[in-house]
Amino acid sequence: MSEYHIPVLLAESVSALITNPDGTYADATFGGGGHTAAVLSRLNDGARVIAFDRDIDAIKGALQDPRLTLVHNNFRFIENYARYEGVQFDGILADLGVSSHQFDTAERGFSFRFEDSPLDMRMNQEARLDAAEVVNTYPEEDLERILRLYGEVDGARNMARLIVQARGVSPIQTTGQLDQAIGRMLPRTAEHKVLAKVYQALRIEVNQEMRSLEKFLDGACRSLRPGGRLVVITYHSLEDRMVKNFIKTGNVEGEMVQDLYGRIQAPMEAVNRKPILPSEEEIAGNTRARSAKLRIAQRRADV
Repeated sequence: MSEYHIPVLLAESVSALITNPDGTYADATFGGGGHTAAVLSRLNDGARVIAFDRDIDAIKGALQDPRLTLVHNNFRFIENYARYEGVQFDGILADLGVSSHQFDTAERGFSFRFEDSPLDMRMNQEARLDAAEVVNTYPEEDLERILRLYGEVDGARNMARLIVQARGVSPIQTTGQLDQAIGRMLPRTAEHKVLAKVYQALRIEVNQEMRSLEKFLDGACRSLRPGGRLVVITYHSLEDRMVKNFIKTGNVEGEMVQDLYGRIQAPMEAVNRKPILPSEEEIAGNTRARSAKLRIAQRRADV
């Protein structure tokens, strides 16, 4: 599956995840299966791995192993699965990045590198909402909010206005048409950087990534055994802040909740105080790893 996606921080994340070679583990974002394969290679015959992915392309190309169960679903439903199957996990791994396959497949519309790609960006191709609907139907103030909040785009208001003006002339259906619509706000020296922010913002909205992450973190915590590990790889500040806050306080807002005795009621405990970053060698071999951060937490037994 290496052609589908190169797994990031592979050795570090798998080493952090596995505490019991006979245990039950979840790969919440199966993708190309690289992390799952590495986990399976370190487990005994009686162990289990449950892997989730909302993208049917990932499920179709999955590796075969009797210890592996594949679930075609969003990782936000991990607790539903655990409750229904009556399982608790010794460790849960989530790599929040978009797979190389999704970026490199023109018809999926995730990348501005392909000018005539449809504005899609759905990780689950059965989902109703796509990027074209967001761009062509959202009110200007909602487009501004998405660009500012999810992409941290400078001049989000002006960019949203340009999109609304362009779609008033003709629907924006392709990546090239979107790039042209906002072309006035793309500086020559940083065009790709700005486009990356715009596409990130639209992708997050289409796939409801922040809401899914919040739901996943809550469900993953409740699905872990006491002492079980939560291992998460993030790629941008919004999701990393949510993960960091959740580990510290038990909620993505970072609000401290205390009991009557003033003790913080956080169900997780950080294993690494600072995130683990990819090495220079890994970044040189896979530039998409450059923004990755690995956070590790453990389920408390007393909360």
